[in-house]
Amino acid sequence: MKRAGFFFILFVIGSALIAPVRAADTRYPDWPCVQPKVPELSTASMWDGPSIAAVGDGWQNDPKVKDLVELIAARRTPMDAAQKAIAEFITGTADEKQQKAKEVFAGVFDTLSAQRSEVMDGLERVSRKEMDLATKIEADVNNLHALEDKPNADQAKIKTLASEVEWSTRIFEDRRKTIRYVCDVPTTIEQRIFGLARAIKQTLN
Repeated sequence: MKRAGFFFILFVIGSALIAPVRAADTRYPDWPCVQPKVPELSTASMWDGPSIAAVGDGWQNDPKVKDLVELIAARRTPMDAAQKAIAEFITGTADEKQQKAKEVFAGVFDTLSAQRSEVMDGLERVSRKEMDLATKIEADVNNLHALEDKPNADQAKIKTLASEVEWSTRIFEDRRKTIRYVCDVPTTIEQRIFGLARAIKQTLN
């Protein structure tokens, strides 16, 4: 591997790290996404129906509510199917419908908020690993420079270390691609909460 290749590797690493660092809120140094980090969602931003404060985790006590929440919260469930399931479940008198609506939304909010937090925590874990790997690659590249500059350089050592740098860089880039993809997931989850909240609220009108 020639010296020009080393500089290219450093350029790739630096370019990959600069964007998220510049975009990150200084309060969240490990947050790797361009999208601003909002650690927790509020029900008020998603739901304008009757208050769910009194529901708590009581929705988990009703197996039918739990089953419905599991079905509609799953992103593999098409939204039109989720809306149909909601409409079929939230029936009865006005009071019964309101209670069911509150329990279903509380379940949706709790379930998807927890999923969102798991995704965000995972992103920050991978981001920390990326920073550590970038530091290691840079150190290995510097060691390669030093080996190359020695008289009678040990070509076997150079080849071994160069291969390690190449492999580490490939891992680094694969992780970066994964991070860019997963950064959209929290927003997707927020949109699903909002969409389900709207569908639940419609059953009360």
